Amino acid sequence: MEDVLLSTIRFLLFVIGAILLTGQVPAASAAAAPAPAPVAVSYADPGAWLCLPGRAADACGRADLDTTVIQPDGSTRIERFRADPDAPIDCFYVYPTVSLDPGGNASMKAEPQEIGVVAQQFARFASVCRPYAPLYRQVTLTALRDALKGQPVPTDRGMAYNDIKRAWDYYLAHYNHGRGVVLIGHSQGSLVLAQLVKQEIDGKPVQKRLLSVILAGYRLQVPRGKDVGGDFTSIPLCRAAGQIGCAINFASFRADSPPPPNEKIFAISSGPGLEAACVNPAALGGGSGPLHAYLPSGTQPVIADGVEPGAWTNPPKPVSTPFVAVPGMLSARCVDDGTYNYLAITIHPSPTGARTDTLTGDVIVGGHVLKDWGLHLIDVNLTIGNLIDVVRQQGHTYLARSR
Repeated sequence: MEDVLLSTIRFLLFVIGAILLTGQVPAASAAAAPAPAPVAVSYADPGAWLCLPGRAADACGRADLDTTVIQPDGSTRIERFRADPDAPIDCFYVYPTVSLDPGGNASMKAEPQEIGVVAQQFARFASVCRPYAPLYRQVTLTALRDALKGQPVPTDRGMAYNDIKRAWDYYLAHYNHGRGVVLIGHSQGSLVLAQLVKQEIDGKPVQKRLLSVILAGYRLQVPRGKDVGGDFTSIPLCRAAGQIGCAINFASFRADSPPPPNEKIFAISSGPGLEAACVNPAALGGGSGPLHAYLPSGTQPVIADGVEPGAWTNPPKPVSTPFVAVPGMLSARCVDDGTYNYLAITIHPSPTGARTDTLTGDVIVGGHVLKDWGLHLIDVNLTIGNLIDVVRQQGHTYLARSR
C-alpha cells in the first residue's frame, strides 16, 4: 500500500511539474478533442482585474496585511500596513496555480483562491508600487486532480498566456504612461511571465521600462557561471542593490532538506552548459542574508500546506493579525552543488525557546512531504519583505536616471 501511495505521489509530481514547466497536461494524459477557440478577454473591463490602483474594495485594497512582529525573546508588537497611493513605479503580477474551477482552464471570476493568494504574495507591494493584477484563465488545480484519476480534461495553455499578453498590452496602452514597472510571478504565473518577457520585452524598446522581473518558484536558465544568456538574451540576473533591467529567480528548499536526486522541476537545468538561476533576494551579490518574511499566522482560513502553525511563542500568546514576522529566525543563501542550484532556507532557533523555531510550508500529499517541491508554497512569503526592499531601491535608481 505504501508503494502504491508513493507511486501516486511521484505521478502527481510528474503531472504538476509538466504543467508548471510547459503549461499543459502531459501529452499522454491530454484529452484528444480540440477545444473551440476561446473568446478574447477585454481588459478594458475593470472586473477583469484583481487589483488596480486606488480601488479600496478589490483584492489588494481590502487585504488585511497587518502583522504581529515576534522577537526572539517572545515579545510582540503590531506592524500596521500602509500602501503608498503616490508610488512612483508600477508592479504587474501574475498569480500561481490556485483555481478550483471545474474544467481545465479557470473562469474570469475572482474566487476566494485568487483573492487569497493576492493577499499572500502581492498586495504588500502596494507600499512601493502601484498594483496591477489581471485575472486570467489559468490551467486549474482541477486539471491536475482529474489527470491523477485518469480522467483528463482539455487544457489550453495558450489561452492563459494570451490573456496575460492582452492584459499587458492594455496596461501599456492605458495605464503605464512611461512609468517603470516590475513584473512579479510565482509558479504558473512565473511560467507565463517568462514567456511574455521572451516574446514581448527582451530586446524590445519596452525593455527600457523594466525595473526587474521576479520569477519565484520557477526555473530560469542561464549559461553555467553566467548572469546573462539562456532563457533571456539581454536581461541579466540582479546582482546589486539598485540594479535595474534585471531578473530575480529562485526556488526555496530547507537547508537541511536539499533537492533530492530525483528533483526535476525547479533546481536542475534541462540542457548542457546551462544551470537553474538562483538570485538570493536577501543578498543579491551572493552569500547569506536574513529573510524579512511575512508568514501566514494561522488566523486565516487557508494555510499554505493545510497544516496550521502551532503557537508562535512559549508560553503561547494570542495572535490576531493574518501575518507574523519573525526577525532573526530565517536566513537564505544560494547553493550550487554542481547539479542543483537553489535557495537554501536556514532556521535559527530562539536561544531562550521563547519563540517557535517551526516553519510550515511544505507540499504535503497523503501525509507525505514532497521534498522535490521544497518550500514552494511559501516561496514568496519567505522573501517578500526583501523583494519589496529590492523594488524600492530599483525605483530610486529608475527615477534618478529618468531625471
